[in-house]
Amino acid sequence: MLRLPPLAALVLLFSSIGPSVAEVVPLIAQCQQFFLQNNPPEIPGILVGGNILNQNRYKPICQTLANTVTFVTLYDITNKIPVFSAYKYNGISLVPRPKTPWKIEPQLENPNNNANMRKDNGAVYNNQAGTKDYNNQQGFDRGHLLPSCYGFSQEDKISTFTLTNIVPQVDTFNQGSWSNMENCVKCVLDEYCINNNGLREGYVVIGAQPGNNFLKNKMNIPSMLWSAFCCYSHSQGMWLASAHWGQNIPDENQKYLQTKTLAELRNELGQTIEHHIWPFYYNAWNFTYIWSLHYHTWHCQYHIWPFYNHTWDFIYIWPCYYHIYPS
Repeated sequence: MLRLPPLAALVLLFSSIGPSVAEVVPLIAQCQQFFLQNNPPEIPGILVGGNILNQNRYKPICQTLANTVTFVTLYDITNKIPVFSAYKYNGISLVPRPKTPWKIEPQLENPNNNANMRKDNGAVYNNQAGTKDYNNQQGFDRGHLLPSCYGFSQEDKISTFTLTNIVPQVDTFNQGSWSNMENCVKCVLDEYCINNNGLREGYVVIGAQPGNNFLKNKMNIPSMLWSAFCCYSHSQGMWLASAHWGQNIPDENQKYLQTKTLAELRNELGQTIEHHIWPFYYNAWNFTYIWSLHYHTWHCQYHIWPFYNHTWDFIYIWPCYYHIYPS
């Protein structure tokens, strides 16, 4: 049994608050269903104990489409990019990638606007990026934090095409090693994140580390993107978690990102930015364990997946597509 961490008291305080239809909300607890054990990430200086310290700059968005809340984003209206997006993964979807126009968050411009994200009409916005800001920018993609392929329903997938879930991402990085990583994480979520009730369930948090440069003097170009997931695996009888990150620079010969532990991600972010980000609240005295994926380079379709168990032996898990031993 996994015991609740110290933030449980805060979570219980808001347990009676259901998902709000209003997208831009004062408390990230109003979107808490997308976090493991309802606990949001810890971001010293930004998000501490579930409280946003600078509410004039950082805006929690319960991403809403057709009056349905699909995921949560913490958005930086100064840098015009998301800090992170988080989602509860619900399993394999037969819904194809949608062809849908880019959307914006109306309530970032006026709190009295409609709660639902809407199609960008080509306007210039004060508190967020618009389609015009990304047009004709060679070398950069509109890079999703939460990818469309993780979405379960059509609404889930379409809602990821909001520009509040987007950062300027180097095109070869987005289409290369980052895309490979997204597909590999999805593979593991599908194969191993099946709980004791036989349901696929996992929690993902994807974020961007601000850089020193701006696109069109408006949107911050992240220096690094990171991704983490955690789930309970009934087949393995343990919690599984891993992290990945990559520099937002052109991919050259790198096809895959190394799989790291959550602790390694925390250390990496703590070393490289003033405000480190901890995607899943962790206290060694309260969490029984979250067993992390080993740090081998993750070649999902060419590689086996080692997990540590409680005896520190390897459990070799054959994942997706092709199976050869790692070098």
